[in-house]
Amino acid sequence: MSKTADTALPDPSRWKALAFIALAQLMVVLDATIVNIALPSAQTDLGISDGNKQWVITAYALAFGGLLLFGGRIADLWGRKRTFVVGLIGFALASALGGAAQNEAMMFGSRALQGAFGALLAPAALSLLAVMFTDAKERAKAFGIYGAIAGGGGAVGLILGGFLTEYLNWRWTFFVNIPFAVVAAAGAYFVIREPSGTRNRAPLDIPGVVLSTLGLVALVYGFTRAESAGWSDATTVSMFVAAAVLLLAFVVTEARVKSPLLPLRVLTERNRGGVYLSLGLAVIAMFGLFLFLTYYLQVVKGYSPVKTGFAFMPMIVGMITGSTQIGTRLMTRVPPRLLMGPGFLVAAVGMLLLTQLDLNTSYAAVILPGMLLLGLGMGTAFMPAMSLATHGIEPRDAGVASAMVNTSQQVGGAIGTALLNTIAASATTAYVADHAARATDPRLLELQAMVSGFAAAIWWAVGILVVAAIAITLINTGRPGTGSGGTGGASDAGAEEEFRIPVVAH
Repeated sequence: MSKTADTALPDPSRWKALAFIALAQLMVVLDATIVNIALPSAQTDLGISDGNKQWVITAYALAFGGLLLFGGRIADLWGRKRTFVVGLIGFALASALGGAAQNEAMMFGSRALQGAFGALLAPAALSLLAVMFTDAKERAKAFGIYGAIAGGGGAVGLILGGFLTEYLNWRWTFFVNIPFAVVAAAGAYFVIREPSGTRNRAPLDIPGVVLSTLGLVALVYGFTRAESAGWSDATTVSMFVAAAVLLLAFVVTEARVKSPLLPLRVLTERNRGGVYLSLGLAVIAMFGLFLFLTYYLQVVKGYSPVKTGFAFMPMIVGMITGSTQIGTRLMTRVPPRLLMGPGFLVAAVGMLLLTQLDLNTSYAAVILPGMLLLGLGMGTAFMPAMSLATHGIEPRDAGVASAMVNTSQQVGGAIGTALLNTIAASATTAYVADHAARATDPRLLELQAMVSGFAAAIWWAVGILVVAAIAITLINTGRPGTGSGGTGGASDAGAEEEFRIPVVAH
């Protein structure tokens, strides 16, 4: 197999392909938040009980988080383009089923299907970028766009969800995925040209699939249940124990089988390991904040769903600016850790501003600058992190390495929602106990306690972001070079490996 032909001549359609990959990524990220705003209306229409409403979110999270590694391996085996298109078509059909749901069983089933096809789609999208963009500067731009969408898409979902719920009805939060998926699938089919020789045709590791899927499902469900039933609940504890046993068995299995689902070399390389850890920590902090700010703006400030969505715009603007203007421009000039570390610290400063929330907090003076800094920092950090996720990876492992990014984000989201909600609930209860005797207005006390809980949890989120910044000390790769040629050149050995590997075996 020759390196020269494909290396010298990058795919002329790669930028068009990026547009369709970005569209698909936006659809998946939107779906994670768009349904949250529609949930109260859907619950009423379908007669879903308060006890079961969490399954609209949980069914998606379990399928998506549990099947991501399997989806990444399928992308390496089938080919990323085919997996990408199949994932899009399946996601569209599952979305149609959700929009047409007549009862809770149809709704829960459609959400699980969305998660399953999302687990095919997400790693295929990221690994396509890894194998299509091989020049250092172009790679930085491509991952800048992808990182902005991955980070800011959730906030966009709040705006779109608010519009659709308020002016149409909740079913459109599902139906809106169909045109996204159709356009992305058609574009991908005709435009994407996956480089040859990058598949991993080794037999599928069935024990690894079973152990990883069950282990990740148990882990995600454990955190999800902890949020509603408490950390000492018997089922919660048993889920964590099961997850630990299954994931340990998975690691032992992967070290022994000939063709592992997740080759341990993907995890043990320090730069990739540092990225997975720091991204997971950052997402823990961010997911909790989305939830708290949504409740604060709607319940305390009385914002409508649409107004709440627009209130998140500074975060989106910050994300896009940090990713495409700061991260992309500096990615080829400085080592990635010098973007990720300061990025997470700037985000922590933004989060620190938001710990000042009270009943009368000014949006313009506190919330707006806080969200702007948070978005700016996260966008700057996410962009090199997404690129480094496939640092030094062999093309045959690109899918499963990409799946690990999504897995760290998905598990981080589940941990963040459960952990920060629990902290907020405890602080709220403590506030009520301390102030109940002196309170004259029960409703005012309730709101004050809620905001006190949010502020306490956001303090924890600040600490977690600082730890994410410290975690980047694991990352020691140098900056990618700016030389010519398919590899993009390199200024040092670390950079050379990072940008050489994705183009071999063409």
